[in-house]
Amino acid sequence: MSKRDYYEVLGVDRSADEQGIKKAYRRIAMKYHPDRNPDDADADAKFKEATEAYEVLSDGEKRGAYDQFGHAGVDPSMGGGGFQGGSFSDIFGDVFGDIFGGSGGGRRQGPQRGSDLRYTLEVALEEAVRGATAEIKVPSLQHCDPCDGSGAKPGSRPVTCGSCGGSGQVRIQQGFFQVQQTCPKCRGRGQAISDPCGVCRGQGLVEKTKTLSVKVPPGVDTGDRIRLSGEGEAGPAGGPPGDLFVQIAVRQHALFERDGRHLYCEVPISFADAALGGELEVPTLDGRVKLKIPTETQTGKLFRLRGKGVKPVRGGPVGDLMCRAVVETPVNLSAEQRTLLEEFRGALLKGGDEQSPRQSSWFAGVKQFFDGMTG
Repeated sequence: MSKRDYYEVLGVDRSADEQGIKKAYRRIAMKYHPDRNPDDADADAKFKEATEAYEVLSDGEKRGAYDQFGHAGVDPSMGGGGFQGGSFSDIFGDVFGDIFGGSGGGRRQGPQRGSDLRYTLEVALEEAVRGATAEIKVPSLQHCDPCDGSGAKPGSRPVTCGSCGGSGQVRIQQGFFQVQQTCPKCRGRGQAISDPCGVCRGQGLVEKTKTLSVKVPPGVDTGDRIRLSGEGEAGPAGGPPGDLFVQIAVRQHALFERDGRHLYCEVPISFADAALGGELEVPTLDGRVKLKIPTETQTGKLFRLRGKGVKPVRGGPVGDLMCRAVVETPVNLSAEQRTLLEEFRGALLKGGDEQSPRQSSWFAGVKQFFDGMTG
């Protein structure tokens, strides 16, 4: 049976470059690989056909012979180079190296960086707004002092790992694939410890608690993070440390709520002050200020105190303090107060709708609603 043209097999033009040929072969090989198509003879045949074509066209000398003489130029029986059929792992190492870790000899991994840590720091609203300095205690893995992080008993040294030869990487054959992975014996260090340190038991790391000073900048809010470089866990085998991320959580305040750069608070006012107007002292983070209450103030009215909010940590104008009026109904009335209120209520009824416009409007809406139902 005659062989198909190798360019046709890979679906490329004769002018295709090396990358185009490699890309075409990778697509076909991934589709028809025996590991993906077990017990499929047709797929196995197409896979071998594509591999044979790639083995020839990816080699400049063989491709030149094939372009000039066709299959005869690469047929071993005719004196050509031919397809040897025994270099699958080399071909896959070249084509799929970006997926399975490369085809060349693995190089020993450098010192691994330590893990990053996170610490949640609770601060009061005043500290978040003005800034503060806090001391925190952070448990973490740090280099063992007796062995200086090597993991070997003082006076001894780690030796080259016998499994990976010091490269930190091992290769595992899976069918036609060669998979490169971290050496399980030395965990990528490239070294083994025959006489481990008695303090860290060969790990090179021990748990310690560090006391750190954290500067909280003014304007931070819940969810903001402060990065302390190099204050995370130490890296194995003397590797550099990770970072510590301090997560800010602002505690709930008794008076104020924060929304970005603005602060909000509720200000209870008496029925008399709401009706007649008056003046109240209200709190701010900078002290007390006078707030003028106009006549006929209703519950929910917002009074804005400019510049009494928060200056954002990332810059921008200072926010405002928004005071929300809450009209308080008097309780525990005396007999005299009840009598006065009864007289006042009677006076309001005589005044008509003009003195209770919202109530009158609401009742009108209710009447219209029920009239619509009955109609």
